[in-house]
Amino acid sequence: MNFGLKVAADIGGTFTDIAILLENGVVATHKVPSTPDDYARAVITGLKSLLDSVGRQPEEISEVLHGCTVATNAILERRGAKTGLITTRGFRDVLELRRIRVPRLYEPLYVKPEPLVRRSLRLEVTERIGADGEILEALDESEVREAIRQLKAESVEAVAVCCLHSYLNPVHERRIAELCREMLPGVFLTVSSELLPEIREYERTSTTVINSYVGPAVSSYIEALTSSLERAGVVGPLLVMQSTGGILDANSVVRLPARIVECGPAAGVIGAAFQAARSGYSDVITFDMGGTTAKAAIIEGGRIVRTDEYEVGGGISLSSRLVKGGGYALKLPVIDISEVGAGGGSLVRVDRGGAIKVGPKSAGAVPGPACYGAGNDEPTVTDANVVLGYLNPVALAGGTVSINKEMADKALSCKVASILGTSQLDAAWAVHSVAAANMMRAVKAVSTYRGRDPRDFVLMAFGGNGGVFAAELAHQLQMKRILVPPAAGVFSALGLLVAPLEFSQTHAYLRHVDSVDLVDLANHLSGATARVGEVLGRAPGALLIRRAAALRYTGQAFELSIPIPDGQVTLASLAHLKEGFEAEHQRTYGHRLTSHDGIEIVAIEVTGVARERHQSPHLSLHRRSASQRSQRTAYFGPRFASHSVEIVGRDELDSTKRRGPFVIEEFEGTTVVPPYAAAHIDAASNIVIDLID
Repeated sequence: MNFGLKVAADIGGTFTDIAILLENGVVATHKVPSTPDDYARAVITGLKSLLDSVGRQPEEISEVLHGCTVATNAILERRGAKTGLITTRGFRDVLELRRIRVPRLYEPLYVKPEPLVRRSLRLEVTERIGADGEILEALDESEVREAIRQLKAESVEAVAVCCLHSYLNPVHERRIAELCREMLPGVFLTVSSELLPEIREYERTSTTVINSYVGPAVSSYIEALTSSLERAGVVGPLLVMQSTGGILDANSVVRLPARIVECGPAAGVIGAAFQAARSGYSDVITFDMGGTTAKAAIIEGGRIVRTDEYEVGGGISLSSRLVKGGGYALKLPVIDISEVGAGGGSLVRVDRGGAIKVGPKSAGAVPGPACYGAGNDEPTVTDANVVLGYLNPVALAGGTVSINKEMADKALSCKVASILGTSQLDAAWAVHSVAAANMMRAVKAVSTYRGRDPRDFVLMAFGGNGGVFAAELAHQLQMKRILVPPAAGVFSALGLLVAPLEFSQTHAYLRHVDSVDLVDLANHLSGATARVGEVLGRAPGALLIRRAAALRYTGQAFELSIPIPDGQVTLASLAHLKEGFEAEHQRTYGHRLTSHDGIEIVAIEVTGVARERHQSPHLSLHRRSASQRSQRTAYFGPRFASHSVEIVGRDELDSTKRRGPFVIEEFEGTTVVPPYAAAHIDAASNIVIDLID
């Protein structure tokens, strides 16, 4: 064997996507239903099938790149580990108190999600570190031992340790951790000063708890997948996507599982950035719609926007400063992705007021939409799209998923149309429109809520359902151009293939910019750089280093991340930071303060990228069309009514614009071109849809 194959496997709520990078740069792809009872089974099944199709053997695989929803699902479904928290006396209720902000201003009876650790398992111990890092009250080890005994009696599976101001002086946390390891061997342990050495008690506590809460589930899954791969004959290492868009070795992920909470959506954004650069677009909003959720992110000036203010759960996962309190704070570097529970499998219902509700509950892979004929009689978004004529009424994914249109008709008729007293088509169109409106929330969260106008961006749609909804979504947002990249239905797997080996380290650094000691700042940056190299197993010289600082006007509650110029830190660097902050403040909030008490740094961040993986390969896709030229009737709402539409494959399009309506069917997904749009293929093999009405 003189070449090692790279394999990517991305698990979604409904489908698992597999991709193999061959030695000639060709990428072969495959899509199989996910297996929620054992997600690894779908990975192995899909991998074997794809290897057979290209005539290769498992032993030829040099590495497996992986994205999954295990950590996310553990939080959303409240199936994480039974977790205990040990904290400073007086701070056990930080998880309850959270922040003042709530996501629904006009819902006075709104109830925040329950903490991931119930109150009886949140235990206090006597100790106190001051805001300057000095010990104000010594740690009472007898209380710590008693707290650990209580947690042991409760059979906790994980423990989080978070003490006040430990980011400045972790001595007490380290001693508590030592006692936990001594008295609770085998229990998953997270120490806040190791995971997130930054200010803010709630965010640090919440992030530490999340890491412990998902830790056992992630660890068990990674171990099971590794064993399954070994039994299948795969000897290459397992690398896992992080929420930042970089990959990391499986052992590090097991220690830091909170870093993969949004890894699946991150892979799609990495793929979108790669494809956008190939296609000559620098300003792109990504729209990734699968079977369970819809995600949006922004690429601006060719740069993926990242953040360290994120909330997971609560109906929409996002980092908006305007919508807070609906989920669990996760203050770790992530791609700025907004996610809503609206996918092809999202369940549809009519509430008591006669309004259509879509999601967030999903039919998932099993039993799936009603049209799958696997036992579900509740209508879903996919059922509505089958009724509208957008999806193949016989089979999807090249015939691997059978479709029963009669069951879709029955579900929509009984549960929506008959209740609303409307026609079958109008009910299906209403579901489609409501789903698109839900997804618009995700796009606005990364654009409008950031002071960006969606009309200034191109919409790149992918995921199994991205091409179905892209035109309607762009129409509602008044966007003019859509890109549907090659292999859009398995695009997150493609993103894994081009993702860099990467790790980020943040550290508290509370200083006014004008009073920063240049040597002190340089030392902190150097220490963070060394930590990054240690995790990645690379010398700093083998890494591309990005540095950033979180800045705010003194007294503000939120920060903006601004790049620190490369090279030695100088007074000119600090002046650049200040100007960069004020410019970004102007863009995000619409103003800059003319009179203020100064600008301060709150934290620093260093990101390292392995140089040997920095250059993305030139990829071409193994062409496989799932469609045969045919026609069917599709409905485009009251304005455009029903049309007889032609069903074509991507290969049947060329550079000449073709006016809609028509439907493009591929093995991985479907793209709908409505009457008010025209489509063609560009030089990078994207389907380009222009809205012309």
